[in-house]
Amino acid sequence: MTIRCATLPDMTIGLESTAPRICPLCEATCGLELRVADGRVVGARGDAAHVFSRGYICPKGASLPQLLNDPDRLRRPLVRDTAGGGRGRHGEAGWREVDWDEAFETVRAGLRRVVDAHGRDAVGLYVGNPNAHTMSGSQHLPAFSRALGSRWRFSATTVDQMPMHVACGFVFGHPSLIPVPDLDRADYLLMLGANPAVSNGSLCTAPDFPGRLAGIRDRGGKVVVVDPRRTRTAALADEHLPIRPGTDALWLFALVNHLAAAGLVSLGPAAEHLAGVERVVELAAPFTPEAVAPACGVPAETTRRIAAELAAAPRAAVYGRMGTTTVAFGALTSWLTIVLNALTGNLDAAGGAMFGRGAHGRADRPPVDGRARGRGWTTGRWHTRVRGLPEVMGEFPAAAMAEEIDTPGEGQLRALVTVAGNPVLSTPDARRLSAALDTLEFMVSVDPYLNETSRHADVILPPTDPARVGHYDFMLGALAVRTVASYSPPVLPPDPGGLAEHDILARLTLIALGEPADADVSVVHETLLDEALRRAVAEPGSPVAGRDPAELRALVDGESAPERLLDVALRTGYFGDGFGARPDGLRLARLLASPHGVDLGALTPRLPALLRTASGKVELAPEPLVADVARLRATLDAAAGAGADEGLVLIGRRHPRTNNSWLHNVPAMVKGRERCTLLVHPDDAARHGVADGGRTRLASATGTLEVQVEVSDEVMAGVVCLPHGWGHGLAGTRMSVAAAHPGVNTNILTDASQLDPLSGNAVLNGIPVRLSPVD
Repeated sequence: MTIRCATLPDMTIGLESTAPRICPLCEATCGLELRVADGRVVGARGDAAHVFSRGYICPKGASLPQLLNDPDRLRRPLVRDTAGGGRGRHGEAGWREVDWDEAFETVRAGLRRVVDAHGRDAVGLYVGNPNAHTMSGSQHLPAFSRALGSRWRFSATTVDQMPMHVACGFVFGHPSLIPVPDLDRADYLLMLGANPAVSNGSLCTAPDFPGRLAGIRDRGGKVVVVDPRRTRTAALADEHLPIRPGTDALWLFALVNHLAAAGLVSLGPAAEHLAGVERVVELAAPFTPEAVAPACGVPAETTRRIAAELAAAPRAAVYGRMGTTTVAFGALTSWLTIVLNALTGNLDAAGGAMFGRGAHGRADRPPVDGRARGRGWTTGRWHTRVRGLPEVMGEFPAAAMAEEIDTPGEGQLRALVTVAGNPVLSTPDARRLSAALDTLEFMVSVDPYLNETSRHADVILPPTDPARVGHYDFMLGALAVRTVASYSPPVLPPDPGGLAEHDILARLTLIALGEPADADVSVVHETLLDEALRRAVAEPGSPVAGRDPAELRALVDGESAPERLLDVALRTGYFGDGFGARPDGLRLARLLASPHGVDLGALTPRLPALLRTASGKVELAPEPLVADVARLRATLDAAAGAGADEGLVLIGRRHPRTNNSWLHNVPAMVKGRERCTLLVHPDDAARHGVADGGRTRLASATGTLEVQVEVSDEVMAGVVCLPHGWGHGLAGTRMSVAAAHPGVNTNILTDASQLDPLSGNAVLNGIPVRLSPVD
């Protein structure tokens, strides 16, 4: 198959050329300009002509060439050699590099053995968050998941953002209808538990987030950051409010309380589409600013002032991220950010919290009797075996994975496939999970590294590097603060001995369906294409509704399966050309002719057409969330009776040179001073006898580790802070740079039993810990 490449011959100087590329390393989707020489990517800088990022680049994007050329990166499959007897995990000498046919035959035989003995539900799937940054994660991974036919599905979503999905599912009728702050038109931004100056944004796709925050201030607006730590983002804000970790829901309820008590509720243009306003106000009654102040650490007068400022701002948005979702009340906190946007008239309004629409986004459904309606949304269609935890969005909590593997009995999980995930570093009770993976009867990892998780596998299938495949952001484009379409064709030609991830997933899909290991992957690609066309012609409001799929099939463009699927998505979407029905609409050819992207404009109001609730309304007081308020009220009562809490709690932190555990094997990302340190407030350091630069023993209910101390007043007293994603250098891994900078795994301290009950999200922040000095 001939694959087009994006190098630009008109810009070639000597043996070098440049090529535009969308950065695949975080949610900002910045445009890069890659320098290519001698068949390798040798440099990267910001693409000044890109319509969205306009030249912005962070250290992660600049390091892409080192990541692509990493000598530790796997380029051929590995199969564990168990000929010496036993299953022998962790033995570096136990791996054999094999060809793809042998690797897939080993997968086929291993999965078949487990399924024949125990059934399909004995096989599980874990999906890591890099899948949100690939085309195959949207196009081919769902088909493989369906083909496995198992309910044991886990993902990084339940150690990250599941509470927001749950809140939006109940309020709007679909878990993907997530409002994002309209940063470029806002006059006031209230941001909780987010550090986009470092993370580049999350559930809000916005290149140069710091520049956009500066834009708010330049317009005479205000940025307020609520966080237990004075982060880089807090340093860019007009005001920083320290808050006790895990108490955001209490404080947000206090804002609602004051808005109602002071007569400041103003629903704005969305008023006719809102239901449950009175119920929300009623629920907020006990959470007065004075009542929550002792627990939150935010003075009552400050709470009232922020509520008044939020109400008075012409265009305002409330935005919460990791610090608000990885806590015991994550779903309630996420829900209350939506409630506050609604009560201040900023939901679905310019400059407020609006709904993104990717360039490939579908048309909103035509209303019925003037109102959009759906089936609503629910959870708990099935439950885990050990704890009876409910399913959410078709998956179980990642925190339940270890217990479902190591607890004997009917329905025990006996085989696992991981795709671009490293749960041994990223999920709770890491030591138990690592031990549990060793007991599996079979394991497959689709991953470019022999890392802390894939070292447990029987087969590792490494996808070819990102420069050799096309890139389009399906998931992240739908959360963008502005609608932009960008496609990056491959920069380098295919590796003759490598395999692209979409082909790996297609072969795994065929194996899961019982086909031979060497079955033709084009069957999967063509089936996905036909299914996409059939859905499009049957969809109300689609620009191709009612047309013949066979007619459209003959018109599809693209030189690879991902490109053809993308062409269908673009042409049948809201902005698409409808296969000729709208000549100026989007299609793959237009994106190929626009290497720096196509700007489709600012976000526009979408209520009520996007709603999928049974009532056709925004349900501000859905019963599952309302019922959970009693649990929150109990903590308020307990805090009032207990007085000030003198214990220490642990939170996480990010760094601009880190993206979870992805980039620690890139030299540029780990150079400089030690970053995996424990931030301790000076008062706490003195109280517990630890010193700057010394080591401390950090203990929780589930584990203990030793870590270097960094005394700093950027964390509030009573809070210690340790970064996430470290803990490298374990036996049997093959990541030399990361092993030289191992750090410690904070998830040794997290407790898999502690979850937000509505979402199943792990509690990773606000963990009670103890400090003691190490001689």
